Amino acid sequence: MYYSSGNYEAFAHPKKPEGVDHKSAYIIGSGLAALTAACYLVRDGQMRGEHVHVFEKDPIPGGACDGYKYDVGYVMRGGREMDNHFEVMWDMLRSIPSLETEGASVLDEYYWLNKEDPNFSLCRATVDQGQDAHTDGKFGLSDKGAMEIMKLFFTPDEQLQDKKITDFFDDEVLNTNFWMYWRTMFAFENWHSALEMKRYIKRYIHHIGGLPDFTALRFTRYNQYESIILPMTEYLKSFGVQFHYETKVTDVKFDIQGDRKMASSVTVEHAGEVSNIDLTENDLLFITNGGCVESCTVGSQNKATGMDPTIRPGNGWDLWKKIAAQDPSFGHPEKFCSDPELSNWESATITTLDDKIPQYIQKICKRDPFSGHTVTGGIVTVKDSSWLLSWTLNRQQQFRNQPKDQLCVWIYSLFTDKPGDYVKKPMRECTGREICMEWLYHIGVPTDQIEELAEHSANTVPVMMPYIDAFFMPRAMGDRPDIVPEGAVNFAFIGQFAETERDTIFTTEYSMRTGMEAVYTLLNIDRGVPEVWGSTYDVRDLLNATVKLRDGKKITDMDLPLILRLAMKEALKKIEGTDIEKLLKEYNAI
Repeated sequence: MYYSSGNYEAFAHPKKPEGVDHKSAYIIGSGLAALTAACYLVRDGQMRGEHVHVFEKDPIPGGACDGYKYDVGYVMRGGREMDNHFEVMWDMLRSIPSLETEGASVLDEYYWLNKEDPNFSLCRATVDQGQDAHTDGKFGLSDKGAMEIMKLFFTPDEQLQDKKITDFFDDEVLNTNFWMYWRTMFAFENWHSALEMKRYIKRYIHHIGGLPDFTALRFTRYNQYESIILPMTEYLKSFGVQFHYETKVTDVKFDIQGDRKMASSVTVEHAGEVSNIDLTENDLLFITNGGCVESCTVGSQNKATGMDPTIRPGNGWDLWKKIAAQDPSFGHPEKFCSDPELSNWESATITTLDDKIPQYIQKICKRDPFSGHTVTGGIVTVKDSSWLLSWTLNRQQQFRNQPKDQLCVWIYSLFTDKPGDYVKKPMRECTGREICMEWLYHIGVPTDQIEELAEHSANTVPVMMPYIDAFFMPRAMGDRPDIVPEGAVNFAFIGQFAETERDTIFTTEYSMRTGMEAVYTLLNIDRGVPEVWGSTYDVRDLLNATVKLRDGKKITDMDLPLILRLAMKEALKKIEGTDIEKLLKEYNAI
């Protein structure tokens, strides 16, 4: 496997890998990484579809990419925001036929949608029960705060092992709009990994200016399950890929001899029956290790979720622990799943049932929520919420079968253990109705109407996810296994807890990249995997980000010690009349 850039290889069809007709594949899980691996197996690996087996413990595919109407109501555990430089995602989705538009791909319909209805927010944050917080697109960073970010940006990864964000940032960063934007958009907590924070800054340096108003983002038309998972699943079925639902993989055994490592058997449980599948070198195994939505608890309008982080047999954490015990190169799951109090947050899907609540939504987002177009443009964060509550209303309807007079609002809170501001209880102890009450309070509904509207004008389904931020926990090199560990002959790790270079977890692209790299490595496919977009090495993006991060102030306006000011003055003299000066002026740096 190797990386490529540019479009020379982007549209090429690789030759059929040698011996692929005699190979089979077994994929543990059916999340985005697993489905991507299956897609690349049949598209570029040209493996027979009937030789590809997907084991999924749930009755439907998708993993964390869900969106479904259960008996308690509509549920979206999370949402997905995309970037124009998700190179692997677009490489795959160009091949996936649309389920709605004849002759179009999922990429086509996604591209058309976001061209016709570009994303941007008209209100990023509120205070005082639904009043615009007037962040006004400003980061609010002092020169000292900007330097703290710059220091992290340039610190080698090796020095960031097991470090927390608070080891680098103090109140100069943590009390700014920048940190409010960042932590709520990406679900970072102060105690999370400084290494991952650095990766995010470098990965999205080209989008710094678009963070305050979400112009950097693109969204699907419907929820992620219907817009991404279903088309991929149908594509795979057209090749004859075998899906085994309600089937748990409870163990994987390896034959390790010296530097050679081979997956030798898989233990599978279905309908109460346990069986073993023996593997040879021609049987490729793709392992989704860990799981950000494992041990979820679902509440309802009249039931709280509570929190039960118990790790059970047959889920991703239990399986990874059994695997990791067999070789150090298989990672260290305990670094991620040992303290769920530091990795949880809770979301809720609120479905409005009449016309009483939408008016308050429209007052904040300044758009008609029933228009079918962009509504909030991303999350609206309640700055003065003790839960640090955020909410979003994407294009409606979010579900194809959703009644046209209903809206599906997604909300989440990072602090699930703190009492609310209206409902004086932690979110995890609140029923759906009580969570809705807290939200209604923060969007400006008069207090004498809150209980009535939460009871009769909405249905709210909460979901507690104890490990949803597990991949942000401070870590060291080797805590996540390489996608294909050194010496592995027939297996790979995929998903959010496998290690790939430079990309950022908690994104669709990360999952899909691990799936592509795994297949390309094990089948030795002669085509380059597109490298992570290199904006962090582009002087134009670096200059633009530097200026935007300081709210448009020139670097010449920085509050510097006398010696540094004199040094800058001399440097500017030396570049006078050069292309360097021209470039700096073009990006308003001087």
